[in-house]
Amino acid sequence: MEPNQNNDIKKINFQADRKISIVISGWPAVGKTTIAESLARDFNLKLWNGGDILKMMAHDRGYSSSLNHDWWDTEEAAKFMNERSKNPNFDREVDNRLIELLNEGNVVITSYTLPWIADATINFWLQGSVENRSKRMSMRDNIDIDNARKIVQRRDFENKQIYKKLYQFEFGEKLDVFDFAMNTDILTLESLILLSKNIVENVLRT
Repeated sequence: MEPNQNNDIKKINFQADRKISIVISGWPAVGKTTIAESLARDFNLKLWNGGDILKMMAHDRGYSSSLNHDWWDTEEAAKFMNERSKNPNFDREVDNRLIELLNEGNVVITSYTLPWIADATINFWLQGSVENRSKRMSMRDNIDIDNARKIVQRRDFENKQIYKKLYQFEFGEKLDVFDFAMNTDILTLESLILLSKNIVENVLRT
């Protein structure tokens, strides 16, 4: 993206009369945070991550390593996930905090659940195969591909189970709550970043 184009996007944001809220959902290791960080930077939005709030809650409960970036891929996280699956209050508290932030506006949030339970200006869904997401996790977290694949498959299964029990929706199946769905197997994350920025820019113009 050319520098002048970037400045134009920010100018649009400053001139907008209404606040905007963006939620990016999708499977684990599909690139949600990468796109969210770019949108937050270029449109001067606050960035929130449901997983980070959940990790802070875990840290408050004595999981000392939970503030690390790749904590979700550890054995300690698996223990926490087991505790989490038995106590729906963990996820409800996270979602309630995120809904409050969403309602304040001028935010971009990565969340598994918000598109199904709250109203955002734009809801994005990111799709990606297990194999490609495993490759991404392997490179991101510096782990072997077989281990990454096991982690991705486990987290896919856990997410389906948790949100079916908590909110009675089929995670990854019912996508009519989304405004835009993008496939990371077809386009690179760099291309999807440009596409998502164009979408947000056009929404701000309306």
